[in-house]
Parts: sequence; C-alpha cells; structure tokens
Amino acid sequence: MAMRRSFPTVLSDRLPETRDFYVALLGFEVAFDSDWYVALTLLDGDEAHELAIWAVGHELVPPPYRADPAGVILTFLVDDVDAVHAEARRARIPVVAPPRDLFHGRRQMLVTDPNGMLVEVSSPSTPSPAFAAELLRRGRAPETTG
Repeated sequence: MAMRRSFPTVLSDRLPETRDFYVALLGFEVAFDSDWYVALTLLDGDEAHELAIWAVGHELVPPPYRADPAGVILTFLVDDVDAVHAEARRARIPVVAPPRDLFHGRRQMLVTDPNGMLVEVSSPSTPSPAFAAELLRRGRAPETTG
C-alpha cells in the first residue's frame, strides 16, 4: 500500500467559525469552502499541511458520530509557540494554558477551537536533564523529541 497523503478532519456545526479559527491561529489558507466541507492548506517551504472541516450533521457522517469531540487533542508543532500565543491573544482566542516548558522537550500552549476540541500548539525546547538521560538510556538523542 502506498499512502498519498493524510490529514486530520474536524467535525463541526460551526464551519465558518472553525475555518476562521485555524486561519487566524496558524495561518492556514482556504483551499475549498462549501456549506458542508472546508479544506485548509498551509505551505511552508517544502512542507505542505492540510486540515479539513466537515459539517457534523452532514449525511456522510454516520449519526452515532454527530457529537462534540471527546478524547482527541489536535497537535501542531511550530517554530515559535510564543508568537502563536501572541496572535491568539490578539485574535481573542480562548487560551486554556499559556506557553510553558514541559519536561519532555516541548514548549506548549493549549487552546480550544469553536467545537470544544483541545488544540495543542508547541515548539521544541530543551528536555529536563532526567528526561534527556532517559532518552539516552533508550538510545535516542534528546533533540528527537520535538
């Protein structure tokens, strides 16, 4: 099997607000926009990122799955989480947790999207000495944690 591409799809009953949230927070651009499906793209050098938004009540979504998100965190690794945090504050996006350094080598902030989905935005940082030592014991270099 050859995989051509993969991307997360967010189910939403607030398509315009969800589209605008990811455009404002992370700089996605709208590639396709309809009343039931939105495709977002972000080109960054040689990297291409995609995110889709599907109307939660659309006939293509099986009825048992037409609910608010639960048990999912959508993660985006960026170069500068503090810059994204500043943009989130300017855009009045509710911040669950402001940027903070975590033991495993990430500087992380948490926000929620208009659907209540938890969104992690993080940047690589220096892991704690104890975690770096554990990585080395397992044969991994600390800089591979990002």
